Amino acid sequence: MKEFIKNTLAATLGTIIGFLFLSFCGLVFLILLIISGSSIPTISPNSILKIELNGALEERYEDSPLNDLLGEDYPTLGLEQIIGSIYRAADDKNIRAIYLDAGSLSQATPAMAEEIRMALSDFKKSGKPVISYGDNYSQTNYYICSVADQVILNPSGQISWQGLVSEPVFYKDLLQRIGVKMQVFRVGNYKSAVEPFTGTEMSPANREQIQSYLGSIWNNMLQAVSQSRQIDPAALNRYADEFLSLAPATEMVQKKLADTLMYREDLKEYFQKKLKLKQAPQIITPAGLENLPQKTGPKEKIAVYYAFGDIVESPSSMSMSEIASKEVCKDLTELAEDNQIKAVVIRINSGGGSAYASEQIWHSIQMLKSKKPVIISMGGMAASGGYYMACAGSEIVTLPSTLTGSIGIFGMIPDMSNLLKEKLGLNFDAVKTNRHADFGTLSRPFNTEETALMQKYIEAGYQLFLKRVSEGRKLSLKQTAQLAEGRVWTGEQALENGLADRMGSLQTAIERAAQKAGIKQYAVTAYPKPQKWYETLLQDQQTDYIQSSLKSALGNYYEHIQFINKVNAMDPIQARMPYEPNIN
Repeated sequence: MKEFIKNTLAATLGTIIGFLFLSFCGLVFLILLIISGSSIPTISPNSILKIELNGALEERYEDSPLNDLLGEDYPTLGLEQIIGSIYRAADDKNIRAIYLDAGSLSQATPAMAEEIRMALSDFKKSGKPVISYGDNYSQTNYYICSVADQVILNPSGQISWQGLVSEPVFYKDLLQRIGVKMQVFRVGNYKSAVEPFTGTEMSPANREQIQSYLGSIWNNMLQAVSQSRQIDPAALNRYADEFLSLAPATEMVQKKLADTLMYREDLKEYFQKKLKLKQAPQIITPAGLENLPQKTGPKEKIAVYYAFGDIVESPSSMSMSEIASKEVCKDLTELAEDNQIKAVVIRINSGGGSAYASEQIWHSIQMLKSKKPVIISMGGMAASGGYYMACAGSEIVTLPSTLTGSIGIFGMIPDMSNLLKEKLGLNFDAVKTNRHADFGTLSRPFNTEETALMQKYIEAGYQLFLKRVSEGRKLSLKQTAQLAEGRVWTGEQALENGLADRMGSLQTAIERAAQKAGIKQYAVTAYPKPQKWYETLLQDQQTDYIQSSLKSALGNYYEHIQFINKVNAMDPIQARMPYEPNIN
């Protein structure tokens, strides 16, 4: 009895403490909200927009209350916020320049870097300078910063410039050691998403496609840096082969990769002289710009709907970035019924996922398109299930380095019978009413008949995928089949072969949407709408905080860990890229 009373009191006390903690957190957040709302932020004349290229870059980033309460050691950047701040700075007379602070940027695909570069190039048309500084420049950061009017390097710093590499990880031997074998079903010679689980090296077809898209992306980078820095592309390619990254900083200036050498402490004086100011300029960040009051725009709107991450049926807490078909279909239906929204831009950054969920979203986009123009903006990736969605749009706008295509389907189901029986000593004995009642059980592999049925099912899904692309892109089935087979293309290649309509950024897609809708004055509204602060407090914010911290701390290695989690949770039938590309 004493033990019962003790346990009851302990549980009650724990509940009270937990309630008080949550109440305290809510009160602190409310006070911060009131304080921040008591004064209207403004931009002083002669301000500089400082963009720190440091941390994990995501398509869109929503701040978490935990970050404010606990402090955020691992910054996460939103591409939407960065690009939005660049265009807003171009129009703001109080902002005199952009200062790029090159840190350590991770999770940035070539296309994401390309889009920031495009926005900076547009900013320069305003007549305002872009100045970059780096203690060290990673290759991605240098690609972005090379568009600047002045590239400044620390006297002891380095510029990484060594070319691109894609290095998939293979899990077959690991799985064999623990007694797991993957049962694979696929269509397409290039549909190599299953290779990490069935082999120990790339197939010739996969090696061919990776070499092709890496070459296309690298050539785009060479041409862009060449134009900005006035260096011959052949010389830039030679510098990469010579591994110029380890050369002294003075050589970087001699070879025109940088303009001058300077310590960080000297930047304040440099900006004053450069901009002819009497005192040090005020520094404003993209987050600061976002908090400024917005002007009331026209009633007619262009909606930008962000769809990034794995394509799944229902949302989960495993990943911060998901395209959940149940939510997306509901949102697109609401956009179709909103009379103030005259056109929709769907921004896709996804390597695919569930084939079933992709089909549901395709149908919702078709329904939306019947009521208003739908322009697809392809980001870092719009491949496999991502392209399944894209082909439903009225028009597709792509970046040169977008990874797209991968038109194909596969199924992958683990056979764990050896692990369970031989390694763990578990035995199974089933009683069933019908032949296939135990289909999909972990205690045995598929038999010959079940294997044939699964392959037939996969092939039917592939034919449906081909039909969707053929109708959406107005290509014959024969033409579509030649472009399919699971082959990955860059955006530049997709434009050439008819899988995309034009080259451009998200801004280009917005302008095309307005033209299609026949409107000149419009406001741009982003969807899905961010949650209210009290809604996010009620959700599992700890998971998001930990995932964000891991992503920034692990950099590109984070994707390998996530890939294992995805395989464990994914639907058996997938429309997915060969693997999450890690291009360095």
